[in-house]
Amino acid sequence: MTRALPARQDAGAFDVLIVGSGVAGGLIAWKLSLAGLRVGILEAGTTVNRADGANRYRAALIQTPDSAYEEQPWAPWPRVITKNDYYVQPGDPATDFQSTYLRVVGGTTWHWLGSMIRLLPSDFELKTRHGVGVDWPISYEELEPWYLAGEKQIGVSGDDQFDLGSPRSEGYPLPPIPMTYSDKIFRERCAPLNLPVVPTPQGRNSVGNEGRPPCCGNAMCIPICPIGAKYDASVHVNAAVANGAVLMPESVAVAVEIDPEGSVQGIRYKRPDGSEHTAAATFYVVACNAIETAKLLLVSRTDALPDGVANTSGHVGRNLCDHPIRLSYATAGEPVYPYRSPLATAGIETTREGDFRSERSAYRIEIGNDGWSWPGLDPLGLAREMIMKDMAGAELFAAVHDQTPTQIRLGSLCEQLPNDAFRVQPAWDALDALGVPRPKISFGIEPYTQKGLDDATATHDRIFDAMGATFRVHLDQWQGAGHLMGTHRMGTDPKTSVTDSYGRTHDHPNLFLAGAGLFPTTGTANPTATVAALALRTASVLEKEFKVSAPDATPTVG
Repeated sequence: MTRALPARQDAGAFDVLIVGSGVAGGLIAWKLSLAGLRVGILEAGTTVNRADGANRYRAALIQTPDSAYEEQPWAPWPRVITKNDYYVQPGDPATDFQSTYLRVVGGTTWHWLGSMIRLLPSDFELKTRHGVGVDWPISYEELEPWYLAGEKQIGVSGDDQFDLGSPRSEGYPLPPIPMTYSDKIFRERCAPLNLPVVPTPQGRNSVGNEGRPPCCGNAMCIPICPIGAKYDASVHVNAAVANGAVLMPESVAVAVEIDPEGSVQGIRYKRPDGSEHTAAATFYVVACNAIETAKLLLVSRTDALPDGVANTSGHVGRNLCDHPIRLSYATAGEPVYPYRSPLATAGIETTREGDFRSERSAYRIEIGNDGWSWPGLDPLGLAREMIMKDMAGAELFAAVHDQTPTQIRLGSLCEQLPNDAFRVQPAWDALDALGVPRPKISFGIEPYTQKGLDDATATHDRIFDAMGATFRVHLDQWQGAGHLMGTHRMGTDPKTSVTDSYGRTHDHPNLFLAGAGLFPTTGTANPTATVAALALRTASVLEKEFKVSAPDATPTVG
């Protein structure tokens, strides 16, 4: 059913109102503000002071990906140690959703790793090529120019001589971050296994870029780059504000309001003191993460829309996915000297594709430069463990000194198939400090992904053997990658999807959704490169709605 769009709002309203200031929201806000549109950005959290965050992390007794950031009572998030203080789920590690996120200006890009991997062409055609999952409503070839545009904005450092399986029409914007000594040892040992180790494209500067310095190897990319060499979305939020966009932090969106004709007429939000306000615009973009976007749409239910906003398909909140990780660590047969660089600068990409995908998930192998930090056994953690075993003095120093240089780590990120049962729902009986339902999550690992995790374990053993490992551990519990995907997927059929390929909702003509919640399937790539590409493609549609164009025009839509 075609509905008329609302008239352009009065001077006190926005042309486009964006909910969320992560990489999708930040890029869209920047692009539209550059084109001269009146842009508003609602963000639940606060701004981050980089120096304060770095100092908070260094002083933390337990150093986790979120320990650099102050959680606010009006905008809670799932913390690594106490995730179920926010999530509502059974508390069973076998089925609980393990990944977390931030609610701050710039979103979770503040503590992302920085890997800028593209999806493979086959990832867009999983059903056609392998008979499982679903196909995307867009091809790799259609998205490739937008990948380039996103990489340019983020400032991706990469090596053009390596084929990662995703064809490129242009080179990377910045020179590569050098492979580490450890990477080169892995590359040498893995070559006879037919497992080529290649550099990972990264959203961090190899040289000075746009006023930000080059990476100097602080080795604390997670949770915070202390100098700003690693990209975070505050870069584009700040640029949007400089162009005239209005940033409204500490403003928690609590309802998407729909008029009788089916168009969005406002976003209702709450301030920390509990007061309610409404922001109006001609077009709206909800660009939170896959959990918060789905929750906002679902809590916006009314008598006219009892299942929530944009949900006549019943798919909002469903098909929640991550990249479950098989985490393994070992002691190499020779020193490899971790802790001197970004946390991961190389990986193995050839395990991402093959005929096996009709039976089990593919996976991407990330090679860590972070020793045993992930399992909590970096030099401080290792010393703590040894002290608990009554080791002290020169013996303790020698043990940590001898063991640390040989620490190696592998993490294999496995794809998941869309599953209706894995979902986000509002927990109507579990409210946060502002009276907003917390997210109730149903999740698990289906056999397809479990087979991938098992195959990854076997591959890790082959690599550890080649590295001369004298000690190894494969954690039984799969780990969360922090890659929230799939809860408002795009598609061509309004009965089985929430938006079209540009993120415009099938139900409401002036409401767009952005972020990895759009993904119909997950592939094995870290999602940020694809999120950025899709966001800039969505921004181009909104430019066309207003018949404007930003000065540095991105590729033609379609």
